[in-house]
Amino acid sequence: MKKAFFASPAYRSAKSRAFFIAVCLFSTAAMAPLFLILWELVEKGHRQFRPELFTHVAPTSMEAMLARISGEAIPGGILNGLTGTLTVLTIAILMAIPLGIWTGIYLAEKRGMLMARLVSSLSDLLQGMPSIVVGVIVYVWVVRPMSSYSALAGGVALAVMMLPMVVRSTEESLKMLPVSLKEAGLSLGGSYMSVVLRILLPSAFSGLFTGALLAISRVMGETAPLLVTILGAATVNWDISRPVSSVPLLIWEFYNDPNLVGLIWASSLLLLLAVLGINILAKSIASKWKIQ
Repeated sequence: MKKAFFASPAYRSAKSRAFFIAVCLFSTAAMAPLFLILWELVEKGHRQFRPELFTHVAPTSMEAMLARISGEAIPGGILNGLTGTLTVLTIAILMAIPLGIWTGIYLAEKRGMLMARLVSSLSDLLQGMPSIVVGVIVYVWVVRPMSSYSALAGGVALAVMMLPMVVRSTEESLKMLPVSLKEAGLSLGGSYMSVVLRILLPSAFSGLFTGALLAISRVMGETAPLLVTILGAATVNWDISRPVSSVPLLIWEFYNDPNLVGLIWASSLLLLLAVLGINILAKSIASKWKIQ
């Protein structure tokens, strides 16, 4: 009788419904902090969203204090942080993506060799390394020999952090391709290099591009490695051998000044929207250009 009850359709239906309700409740609980963060950022950050935020450099503490006393909006913006972030990210992209793609090709093609296993293990170890440790290492490698903080040092630090994600996404994307694709190219007389560049990489484009975008969004909000590599700058600077600022670094600097709280929220909202946009773009590309 007992076994018949547990095997009955009514019991299975009730169990399935209870499990579905539990999944929905836990999913809602997991998403609640995200929506609360989004609401807090939008509610407090939209007040500073105006053209000056993107066209003026960060204000001084005195300018912000006078505006706060008079009840006006905080003057200035984060132009120096935006240009610095763009410079540092460009350097990191130019360094990490080509090197990561070629390393991923090597790991996918030589997956059984000792060197490939060693490189793969080191890549996984690098991915788990704390960002501040990467910053200190780059400080020793780049900042001290150059005797100056610079955008180049910040770009190297972010490139080191991006590299494992690009390597792994490239390797996994190429592994998903059928072996017959490469064999067909080689059988038609194509060289190994041309088969890789003209057949394998275009076929795995969605995985490669998605991995690159996710790597960029991963490092876009990093502050710790930039504290010891780019130092910060109060003006717009395009010279990669000199100190620059960045949006995450400005948020950290604004935190120490109670008169610049409005810019903290606006900068945080802008950074969140940028990361969200990159992730949405990566997902849309992955869904449209799936590996066949």
